[in-house]
Amino acid sequence: MSEHYDTANFNNIALLQKDAVDLLKNLIAIPSFSKEEDKTAAHIIQFLTARTIKVEQAKNNVWATNLHFDTAKPSLLLNSHHDTVRPNKGYTLEPFHPIEKEGKIYGLGSNDAGGCLVSLIATFLYFYPQTNLPYNIVLVASAEEEISGHDGIELALPQLPTIDFGIVGEPTKMEMAIAERGLLVLDVVATGIAGHAAREEGVNALYKILPDIDWFKSFEFEKVSPLLGKVKMSVTAIETDNKQHNVVPSNCKMVVDVRVNELYSFEEILETIGQHINAIATPRSVRMRSTSIALDHPLVKAGLLLGKGYYGSVTTSDKALMPFPALKMGPGDSARSHTADEFIFIKEIEEGIVTYIQLLEKMFNHE
Repeated sequence: MSEHYDTANFNNIALLQKDAVDLLKNLIAIPSFSKEEDKTAAHIIQFLTARTIKVEQAKNNVWATNLHFDTAKPSLLLNSHHDTVRPNKGYTLEPFHPIEKEGKIYGLGSNDAGGCLVSLIATFLYFYPQTNLPYNIVLVASAEEEISGHDGIELALPQLPTIDFGIVGEPTKMEMAIAERGLLVLDVVATGIAGHAAREEGVNALYKILPDIDWFKSFEFEKVSPLLGKVKMSVTAIETDNKQHNVVPSNCKMVVDVRVNELYSFEEILETIGQHINAIATPRSVRMRSTSIALDHPLVKAGLLLGKGYYGSVTTSDKALMPFPALKMGPGDSARSHTADEFIFIKEIEEGIVTYIQLLEKMFNHE
């Protein structure tokens, strides 16, 4: 093993920062669309095993634990994803050609969430060989986050050691997203009776659903979150089973997008909707739930001691699939995610690594 990869060097923050930036460039150069992350998974495994770290894998999810893992201790998860969306048509730069220019790294997935991932990997390396840590540290580079796929973090979690809490790396400018909206997508169906329009036969399902559309537009749930605001419901699509101009439709379906704050469970939302509409509402999934982590959680308290602000995030992440408290936090800016010519500042990565390390050390020292 070369001196560069000796665990004695894992406390060399400047070296960790350089390796993180180099790793990000290598990952950008490897296409890793959701469900097609096998090559980036292989590269992450190669990066970690070259540093004599034992790695495990489930499909395209990769994970490792700290050297002195102790089952008697609680475990902290460090997680971010290595899949990307597909590049949009506005790109003027080659999305898979990492370009370093004016202190930035350009490339698909650089900001969402490559910068977060490599920063968390560097943080994991820093603590990896340390003895007497009050917590175990589990690193997971997960797949399919961009599509909330079943073979992403949801597949990995049951195979990990028991996790007590975690950090999810997403671009938040290194501020603390302590709450996150949940997402319910509803298929809402009204049923009528087909008939000839000219003879005023049948029961028009489209007309039957109109009062329900108005209800979704005007109803407001009582509990308003100081972090995430109101529950928001939007009718986003509507169609009938009939394409003929002279036939009254017997079936009308609409899609409703519901963004749920952390003060309501999905079951409460669905019960209220069912009490107020005549059509039948069926959720496509109840997986992407709203989440929050308490302000007095040791991880959040450590962030507050560092002077970090906190907020509620309107976007969802793998945090929604975690049955334990998790803090969403990472270098980069969410506003750059999924944009053409995506980039992240090198300084954001360097400062992100330092801040992650400081955050954990602050928490460890207050145990």
